[in-house]
Order: sequence, then C-alpha cells, then structure tokens
Amino acid sequence: MKENKIAILIFANSAEKEMVSKPFSSSSLFEALNLQTINIAKKTGLPYFHLNEAQQVGANFGERFTNAIQTVYNQGYNSVITIGNDTPHLTSKHILKTAEKLKTHHVVLGPSTDGGFYLMGLKKQQFNPDVFLKLPWQTTNLNRSISKVLASKKSNIHYLEVLTDIDNASDIKLVLNSFKSISTTIKSILLQSILNISKIIAYHNIAFNNFILNRQHNKGSPALLHL
Repeated sequence: MKENKIAILIFANSAEKEMVSKPFSSSSLFEALNLQTINIAKKTGLPYFHLNEAQQVGANFGERFTNAIQTVYNQGYNSVITIGNDTPHLTSKHILKTAEKLKTHHVVLGPSTDGGFYLMGLKKQQFNPDVFLKLPWQTTNLNRSISKVLASKKSNIHYLEVLTDIDNASDIKLVLNSFKSISTTIKSILLQSILNISKIIAYHNIAFNNFILNRQHNKGSPALLHL
C-alpha cells in the first residue's frame, strides 16, 4: 500500500533541453547534475519519479509542474517532495529531513537565492491545482507568494536552508564561492564554464573597443568610404 507514503518527484529536463533555456552552460554540466540528482534520490531509499520534457504535460511551466505533482498523487502517494536538477549543493540529507518534517508539518520549502525554491515537500491535502496554476512561476516572487498562500490556509511550514539554483552565469559564481562542498566533477565543469564565459566576454569587449576605435579614426562620411 502506498497510502501515507512519500515519493520524490524529480522535475528536470534533459541536458539537451536545458541547453536551450540556459545557453551559458554546457550539456556536460546538466548531464552531471541529472546523474547526481538521480543518485541523491536513490540514496534516500524513497520511491521517485523522474519527469523530463518528454513526460511533462502543459503549455507552460506552471501547468507542467502542477500536472507532474498530480501524477504522483494519482499513484496513491499522499506526500510529494519535488526537486530539480540545477542545485549542486542539494543532498539526500535535505530530502530525508523533508520527509521527517512532513510528519509534523504540512509543507516544507527549500528557498533558493533567486526567490524561488529548490525543494518543496507537500502533503496532498494542501495541494490545490487551481491555486498552483496562478502562482508566479519562474519569478523572484515565487517563494514569497507560495508562502503567503499556504499561510493563509493556516498551513504549518518548515523552511530548509537557502541554496543556489543555477539559472545564469552569476549563479555559477555564487555556487563556487560558497563554503558548501560539491562534487569534484561538477566543480570542474563549473570552473570551465566560468572560464569560457570570461573568454566570450573578453572577445566581445575587444570587438566593441575596436569598433569604437575605428569610428573615432573615421572622420569622413561612411557613405563616401567606397569612393
């Protein structure tokens, strides 16, 4: 019987899909993060579902995420712990702590530095698809909004520590500058990503400076340069 049991929902796209929405990174980064996330889920001993873009249903993020959560509840579970694949500092301890806290709390949230959340533990009775669809997904107001909605229902919420999701190049620096440990493989890929980004920025700066310099040396009308 799955009644009164918890399942993990890994709501994460493939490395190829992540590269479309996050072109600053490499496919190897999200391949490594996907593998790490699945291994973390396995390590907890809890059942898990991994829904990438092929299994997700909906016209936008909010619809796809809401439908994914409902899919797990439809399997007979009454609590879901959702995680993504873009939080290098996420560990099995965060998930196991969430499972423990859900015994005495309705909701567990792991806030991310960008205003969203990297983990959400949610009991079925607190899940309202209509409300979820109206939340400001993928914005800096998400964590505040969902906390406000849940608090209005007198939900008992436990907050985990704040971690950083990798959504842009600045996030990579935050992760690397953190004192929290990450795998050697992912750290190496992140360092290489920063190096590649620095090279691209330097190239564009040189190109822009050369353009300005050429403009300053050209005192005539551009229309007459071919004469």
